[in-house]
Amino acid sequence: MGMSFGYGPAGERQEMIRVLRSAVERGVTFFDTAEIYGPFVNEELVGEALAPFKGKVVIATKFGFRLNQDGTPGWSGLDSRPEHIKEVAEASLKRLGIETIDLFYQHRVDPDVPIEEVAGAVKELIEAGKVLHFGLSEAGANTIRRAHAVLPVTALQSEYSLWHREPEREIIPTLLELEIGFVPFSPLGRGFLTGKITEQTTFSSSDFRNTVPRFTPDARKANLALVDLLTQIAGKRGATPAQIALAWLLAQKPWIVPIPGTTKMERLEENLGAAEITLSTEELRAIEEGLGRITIHGARYNEKQAQMAGR
Repeated sequence: MGMSFGYGPAGERQEMIRVLRSAVERGVTFFDTAEIYGPFVNEELVGEALAPFKGKVVIATKFGFRLNQDGTPGWSGLDSRPEHIKEVAEASLKRLGIETIDLFYQHRVDPDVPIEEVAGAVKELIEAGKVLHFGLSEAGANTIRRAHAVLPVTALQSEYSLWHREPEREIIPTLLELEIGFVPFSPLGRGFLTGKITEQTTFSSSDFRNTVPRFTPDARKANLALVDLLTQIAGKRGATPAQIALAWLLAQKPWIVPIPGTTKMERLEENLGAAEITLSTEELRAIEEGLGRITIHGARYNEKQAQMAGR
């Protein structure tokens, strides 16, 4: 997403292609995009970058938003009507330059369309050979169960990290029971857990973190306590706070696959290094005990964004 949308100006296209292809060369096989990222341009970028690797990588994309009709970036609501889902699938296939979407997520649950109808539409796409697997994003446990009863849900993509552990209460037990994979987005707290953001950091006017309560200067200042904890653990391992945050996620369940995003080669290398770190029982306990003494300040979404999560 960050290569095209959400975190300030889009990256230079050829450089973004270089980063994506370098990721494949280093063993990355799973890439995540969506029509709304841009909109459209991120799917086109991913399609071009991964064209040489057809059959060697898995591409996930998403449906479910009603995009602005006046050509301006952004969305005006949700739309998971079956006919719209099929239209999005056809358009995404063209932009990605592929014959089948490996994993097709509902981007956000649409309260106006029963989830059974959504699952039914994706089932028809699977039967037509245009989609391989069905996913949900930021869905609540009951919605997951209802969808799964119609069409097996392969993966749930929702926010999960050391500064957002709400999924541990109900979502992760549900996924374990139903044997559904978990794909945490923002595993580095939208960049905060890297230790590169402080209360003095300023964001581009087009960076959506400007709208997030957890990223107000006061909240950032208070939340640096979590970064300090990660820095302490990282220092003893010769690692970075970001690597410890990712290693912690990887230690939770073998079926959890975080998707850290980046636009920079050095951050790609850093993120990949997390896969080589196995946290000890003592380190995991130290993190847990440290978290118990820390209060995370600020909501992860503003009011409008929060209305679409956990349905």
